[in-house]
Amino acid sequence: MIVDVLNIQGEKVSTVELPAAIFEAPTNVSLMHQAYVRQMANARLGTHKTKGRSEVEGGGQKPWRQKGTGRARQGSRRAPQWVGGGKVHTPKPRDYDQRMPKKMRRAALRSALSIKAAGQGIVVLDELTLPEAKTRLMAQALDRLVGDASALILIPSKDALYEPVIRSTNNLPDAKTLLANYLNIRDLLKYDKVVMPLKALDVLVSFLG
Repeated sequence: MIVDVLNIQGEKVSTVELPAAIFEAPTNVSLMHQAYVRQMANARLGTHKTKGRSEVEGGGQKPWRQKGTGRARQGSRRAPQWVGGGKVHTPKPRDYDQRMPKKMRRAALRSALSIKAAGQGIVVLDELTLPEAKTRLMAQALDRLVGDASALILIPSKDALYEPVIRSTNNLPDAKTLLANYLNIRDLLKYDKVVMPLKALDVLVSFLG
């Protein structure tokens, strides 16, 4: 697949061939869904906790005698029906992690990238730099490159060259910067366009190709 290489002004400067193994891979919706569910599950902390009747304070003495009061029998103020009593059948700390082989995760990424490429959702730049960290400059650049679409901006490395790009994107609600080797299925599905310089494309080819 041949796509145009643009500059930061949105002007065509050359073309590049996207590797077919990554950007023309077979579409596997079920595999992408499995990868997405795994990522969302692994993001859960699993620290939810409520106290049972053996963990709350109080109790140790019958509230009143068993018979003769006219009231219902009670054994402890820690019972669930009492205010401040223990809870029943409530969440306990647990691990939500799901395992998925690396080959399957990468195949899901290839499938998602192929869908983006088929829908003209891949924008390749010769270089992605800004003279200074200004949200206005990044907003203007994205307006020229992707219009009103949301954008996932892939950068090859987190160094001083790309620091203005990262800082300028932080305040944009429909854009996000991400290291190319941290590409994940959730961000690919969330954003309309994927914007990357040629160096970021090389990073993708190095671990997905």
